[in-house]
Amino acid sequence: MLKTMSLALLASASCLVSGIPQAAAIEVGLAAEPPVIYADQGAQRPAAPVRTAYAERAPMGGGFIEFLFGEGPPQGGRNLQQPAFQAQPSYEPRRPLLPPMGPQQAMRQQEDVSEPVRPAFDPKFEKQLVDYHGKEGPGTIVVDTPNKFLFLVQGDGKAMRYGIGVGRPGFTWSGVKQISAKKEWPAWTPPPEMLARRPDLPRHMEGGPQNPLGARAMYLGSSLYRIHGSNEPWTIGTNVSSGCIRMRNEDVIDLYGRVNVGARVVVI
Repeated sequence: MLKTMSLALLASASCLVSGIPQAAAIEVGLAAEPPVIYADQGAQRPAAPVRTAYAERAPMGGGFIEFLFGEGPPQGGRNLQQPAFQAQPSYEPRRPLLPPMGPQQAMRQQEDVSEPVRPAFDPKFEKQLVDYHGKEGPGTIVVDTPNKFLFLVQGDGKAMRYGIGVGRPGFTWSGVKQISAKKEWPAWTPPPEMLARRPDLPRHMEGGPQNPLGARAMYLGSSLYRIHGSNEPWTIGTNVSSGCIRMRNEDVIDLYGRVNVGARVVVI
């Protein structure tokens, strides 16, 4: 019986492919579907849907033959299974541990790393007109070493006061001098005593913004001491020098314009 059914199926398939009439198909044991009659046509079977073959499977003629010998039931379209490489999860780059910084934050961080933190300038060392009750006459410079102030006596009980940096312990001094010379953007030649302590210092440096004597210098008598500017304004108000009187550049320029060679300087 099983052999008879197989023969019947093969015969039916052959009939469909070769165009054997419906009656012949019935004779080999396969029941035929009743014909469908259309208004504008004779009795005929509706045309089988058009199928498109793809490279994924070999063409077998479609229809019942493909059902019998293909890998599965007829498909209505292309196999839409996603390729394996696309089915893998997409790559996501590793996120940074810290949030990204803006340009200003990056620049600020670079400055913090490249330069040490400097103390803020104390407002009490700003140039200002103050009361003065000393015995020195107008035009005299009075250097108050312990309190880090320089006074230019104005008269009428007033004086212009500036913040200064003074000598380190062991380098402070007191006495009376006169301004023997004035120079703008002075050159600097460290004395032998200083070079003995600091052999890394240059033997000579021309005047300019990087010069430690700053924008102006007023020389005190025949000594090596000077009232001069500084490219380190954060040192004002401290014991920092080798005996010189150190001022901010803007302050030493102001004082330089107010005094003349020969002015009396009292250091206490």
